[in-house]
Amino acid sequence: MNDIKKAFENGKALIPFITAGDPSLAVTEQLLIEMSKNGADIIAIGIPFSDPIAEGVAIQEADLRALAAGTTTDKIFEMVKGVRPQVACELAVMTYMNPVFVYGVDKFMAKCAECGISAVIVPDTPYEEKAELSSACDANNVSLISMIAPTSEDRIQMIAKDAQGFLFCIPSLGVAGVKSSTTAQDIDCMVGMVRSVSDIPCAIGFGVADKEQAKLAARTADGMIIGSEVVEIIGKHGENCIEPVINYLKALKSAMI
Repeated sequence: MNDIKKAFENGKALIPFITAGDPSLAVTEQLLIEMSKNGADIIAIGIPFSDPIAEGVAIQEADLRALAAGTTTDKIFEMVKGVRPQVACELAVMTYMNPVFVYGVDKFMAKCAECGISAVIVPDTPYEEKAELSSACDANNVSLISMIAPTSEDRIQMIAKDAQGFLFCIPSLGVAGVKSSTTAQDIDCMVGMVRSVSDIPCAIGFGVADKEQAKLAARTADGMIIGSEVVEIIGKHGENCIEPVINYLKALKSAMI
């Protein structure tokens, strides 16, 4: 398997999410470069989709803006391949089953490998159906990232035993961008269940937004996935988003130490 686990070797990993093509692919390219230089250990690149069922309003709106601007999966791959030599951190793609199947599973994973993308996150793929993607991922040395949530219950350990790369942990119910009521006990409980069966890194996502929540996540977990807040900054500042995004990530990174 690839080296995406190395992102967790030098302390707590910061994993920002951005929607490719919002406000443009040119800005996305610059964000990848600058985020890599300023604290990002893995960057999750969202492929815009018309029906992103795991996302809140901010990312839904970003998807629509990117699609309206003419962003396509091929254009994203082309951009990533071109900028990859300037991006030092690991890259992951976050998408849904529909875009992958429309593109072609084997072709999609081969393109990820060609572009230097180490992992894919597909929130609407149940554990029991992941074989539809995992064989193509394995053939192209791309990690298929598993997700767990409170509703996973006794399935958490089963999922953790078979997980690749890192585990995307959602310790509270809801969608991305909804204010979290997650407590230290929630995180401790979920990570503890994983640790009982696997040493795979655990990254906390959905609802983590500020420095206090970053400190909370970093106390037990191995990393933090931050999405809606970054996307909101991009939506607010448009073409001038790079500096405010970097300032925000630096503040979070310092809180995770």
